[in-house]
Amino acid sequence: MNYINQEMPKKGDTVVVGMSGGVDSTLVAFTLKQKGCKVIGVTMSLWDGSLPEVKSDKPLKESCFGPGEEKNIAECEKFCAENGIEYHVIDVKETYKKEVLEYFKSEYRHGRTPNPCIRCNMMVKFGALLKGVQDLGINYDYFCTGHYARVVRPEEGLYKSENRPFMIAGATDISKDQTYFLYRVPSAVLEKVRFPLAMMKKTEVFELARNANLEAAQRSESQDFIGEEYFDLIFSDVPSKPGDIIDLDGHVLGKHRGIEHYTIGQRRGLGVAVNYPVYVHSIDVKNNLVVLAPNDALNSSGLVADDFVWAGNIEPNEEIEAMVKIRLASKPVSCKISEYKTKEGESFNGKPWKIIFSEPQRAVAPGQSAVLYKDGVILGGGIISQVMQL
Repeated sequence: MNYINQEMPKKGDTVVVGMSGGVDSTLVAFTLKQKGCKVIGVTMSLWDGSLPEVKSDKPLKESCFGPGEEKNIAECEKFCAENGIEYHVIDVKETYKKEVLEYFKSEYRHGRTPNPCIRCNMMVKFGALLKGVQDLGINYDYFCTGHYARVVRPEEGLYKSENRPFMIAGATDISKDQTYFLYRVPSAVLEKVRFPLAMMKKTEVFELARNANLEAAQRSESQDFIGEEYFDLIFSDVPSKPGDIIDLDGHVLGKHRGIEHYTIGQRRGLGVAVNYPVYVHSIDVKNNLVVLAPNDALNSSGLVADDFVWAGNIEPNEEIEAMVKIRLASKPVSCKISEYKTKEGESFNGKPWKIIFSEPQRAVAPGQSAVLYKDGVILGGGIISQVMQL
């Protein structure tokens, strides 16, 4: 199927730009201003000061949630003032706490591996933030961010329908692909969303930012939603419950410090001594066990995912073939997708779908997202609920 790239903002358009203080969003705001757009910068205020400040001999890494927010906002404010850009800070702390932080903790405590960035994009950045913009009475033609992705529409209707939803597609710089994080943003929201860096490579972004003397070009990139220094502090509200670490035969290999500190495929920090490499194979929440196994035992033939979203809410009415990514860093693999018939005693969040891989995949982790691609465009995706072992 052919897809049409959606037009970018043009001179005279009113554009709201989500700004973090980083080079990507700053360059977006700068180039749109140069283009003749009326640019309005907005920044999400997430940090609520609920965690104590961490002191370290090493510089703390840039992260979305942390005490560095005050500095980021000051830098955005300074940039906007220097470039004649209207600027607002929008408080989304309560939404972020409920929809991202509490979700993150709950998932880990239930033996699952969450992806907070996906949740944040859906509920906060393209949700509560835009609600805040609306509440300020700001009318805009487009909302732009520094994500590396494209917004497209199919030339024909999906799955023999007449609907042509707005969809997410890959950007030019494959190494910076962020489509996986965006798959849950609804088509109705994407209609006004644009990603001006879609056709650029990261090296070009830095070069343009340096040539424009943007201070953001000197900043390190934000990679995680929270610095690793704060990870244990997030879970300090409830005492960890230690338990046994076992192998597939049930032999006790050691003790774990709480299942929230482990994830499928993990090798480091297990604290066990065996004469062969072992990885986290699964987590038994009911019995508070962390199960280890050799690498080959982590392969699976497929998965079941629920809490599914489809582009434009258009579901396929028969088995389809596509490519699937089971985590951000994984390479897409071909697969077949069909409705999963629920068995007695099973419970799912919405209609579950079965995804069968063309070749075994390693360390499929419940809680992560399975995202479906066809011709480089996202068809939909869901949250991994079950793993089909070989």
